[in-house]
Amino acid sequence: MDAFLSLLFKYPTRVWERGELVWSPVAPAWLIVTVLLLALGLAVWSYQRVQGLSGVHRAVLTALRAATLLLVVGALLRPTLVVASAVPQRNVLAILLDDSRSMALKDGGEQTRAELVARSFADSAALVQALGERFALRFYRFAADVRPAASAAGYQTAGTRTDLASALDGARQELAGLPLSGIIVVSDGADNGGRELDPALIALRARKVPVYTVGAGLERFPRDVAIERVLLPARPLVGANLLVDVTLRLRGVANESIVLTAESDGRVVATETVKLPAREETMRARLRLEELEAGTHRITVRATPLDRETVAENNEAHGLVQVRAGPDRILYVEGEPRPELGFLRRAIAVDSALNLVALLRSAEQKYLRLGVRDSLELVSGFPASREELFGFRGVILGSIEASFFTPDQLRMLGEFVSQRGGGLMVIGGRAALAEGGYRGTPVAEVLPVALDRSPRDVDAAPMELRIRPTVAGLASSALQLGGSDSASAHKWDSLPPLTVVNAIGSLRPGATALLTGRIEGQTSDQTVLASQRFGRGTAFVFSPQDSWLWKMHADIAVDDRTHSTLWRQLARSLTEESPERVEIAAVPARVAPGEAVELRARVADEQFLDINDAVVVARVTTPSGRETEVPLEWSLAENGVYSGRFVAEEAGVYTLGAESRRGRDTVAASPGVLLADDQGADVEQAELRAPLMRRIAEETGGRYYPLAESERLAEDVLYTESGVTVREALDLWDMPVVFLLLAVLLGAEWQLRRSRGMA
Repeated sequence: MDAFLSLLFKYPTRVWERGELVWSPVAPAWLIVTVLLLALGLAVWSYQRVQGLSGVHRAVLTALRAATLLLVVGALLRPTLVVASAVPQRNVLAILLDDSRSMALKDGGEQTRAELVARSFADSAALVQALGERFALRFYRFAADVRPAASAAGYQTAGTRTDLASALDGARQELAGLPLSGIIVVSDGADNGGRELDPALIALRARKVPVYTVGAGLERFPRDVAIERVLLPARPLVGANLLVDVTLRLRGVANESIVLTAESDGRVVATETVKLPAREETMRARLRLEELEAGTHRITVRATPLDRETVAENNEAHGLVQVRAGPDRILYVEGEPRPELGFLRRAIAVDSALNLVALLRSAEQKYLRLGVRDSLELVSGFPASREELFGFRGVILGSIEASFFTPDQLRMLGEFVSQRGGGLMVIGGRAALAEGGYRGTPVAEVLPVALDRSPRDVDAAPMELRIRPTVAGLASSALQLGGSDSASAHKWDSLPPLTVVNAIGSLRPGATALLTGRIEGQTSDQTVLASQRFGRGTAFVFSPQDSWLWKMHADIAVDDRTHSTLWRQLARSLTEESPERVEIAAVPARVAPGEAVELRARVADEQFLDINDAVVVARVTTPSGRETEVPLEWSLAENGVYSGRFVAEEAGVYTLGAESRRGRDTVAASPGVLLADDQGADVEQAELRAPLMRRIAEETGGRYYPLAESERLAEDVLYTESGVTVREALDLWDMPVVFLLLAVLLGAEWQLRRSRGMA
């Protein structure tokens, strides 16, 4: 289409987009317009004198003559397109070639994407020779970072990331002192560097540097199963249900079956046969891993390749799981003796990864303390300082009224969630939620349900309801009551009803309902279990007052472990994401050997307030056991965050540690992990991402080309406003379309005159 338009309009569309239209008449404009009006009047007068012409024919002939005259006058006004173009051999043109692992795919025939690119951009290629006649060419190869290259030869395709933002920034900074006319980016667009593209594009747009993008590969594979994403538990406790969510991208494999397997350090820990849907292009599958020991485990998820699959490299994904030994401490505060506390304590007591500390008010200013560390812990009741409260990772509030706490303690409970990042759960009871006077308190602000309903009469009969998990609940690891999804759902269906005494309000925006129940006689479900992220932590509401019935009800078998399993899992979900005072992580958490990563540590004091004046040193243990110290500096951009760079030279799993020193206070970080491998992460989304490539080009004033059409670059890159340019005036009066229209108009007029006997 571009070639056809260039044939008609003399110049390629790139020139029209860049050019400015001006007029350079061969004679004074007033004289040309006067001659036009006289000629037009003569034509009208001559056709009016012809006898036997209908009004329609007379109007058509007049219009054809007028159009012809206007076309001639337009040519006499000499339209000109003024466009800026690069001065030959006075400008630099950067060519960035994607050197990541996804470029090694063979999705278009016998040759890899890299081989096709190398052939199109070889020194002997017509495109490169044409570009070389006009520009000083600078080649670069990029994956996680950008490196100068002598030419398009020497592809390694070893990078596990495609960082387009870093590549564009790196090339711009490298050529900052040179007249840069434009940048050509050749890639499949599998951008997974984790950086925002906008700042890089804004910087290029400010310099008026256009980016011309060339897409390599197929936009849509004809037949493919790709593991697009694997979501692993962050830092589960030992003995936890380990559910792995796998997102599959499907192409041309409707109604077929695949086998998903998960391996932990080379040992198969899960196998699942998955029936593929008929129409969905993406689907989610779930694997249940066998119990893993405390420590770091490398998880590999694979999908068995299908016959005639376009590519098989994207059938595999990797990740790390850090299983913590614990124990995590949880504070349970109860205002009255009731069975719920005893049964809940017995359920959690058998879990060595959890330590439940119970504070039961037995009388005014008198407390029963269970599970405390020593005789002084909680001796005065609920913690009065942030340091004492924030030493727990989770808090459970039973049937205890808000007036039991001081205003400072209520505020601390809210900050326990938002600042400390702890987990808070409120259990239903006569003195809980709105019935306990929590409306308008800092505790109510963090809860996933609004306390917007009038409190119930606590002396009224409890409301009985049957409880069922929602779709989100069925997917939650905390609510798994069986060895499979179907077994878990069946178990929930078989449980007897529980009772509630609280008026549960509406679900807050952003909160998730995990369990619901319906009271007999009502038409809508009521929230039973809900959660929401608030600040750095998570808050839960569990409305029943007697979950112990799932242990003691007549319909429950004596050896049934539903109640204990549920509460152990709920308690684990309460503490799983609670941070430590010092934490360290690698960004990104997965690289190729030889790539640099950023080590980021977050540091807080005993009150979990960010610290900016600590001395922080990271310690990296390589897969071979060698330890390296990396000093970390305060990042300035974010309170409490310290960062430094480290190059992962070896392949394997790295263990990250850190130590924060501030005066006499020295705190070690909870360990982090880093995976360095050559398996590649960008092949997980290996289809050509043409929309992203088009966006880069459009936002910088460039253009996108499929690799097969890249030869058009030779003409298009010439017209630019960046670098050393000259303004050219290009005549438009002699465009082929002008003469074509002139011939059509004259021919049409002659044919009509001839049909009426006038020629």
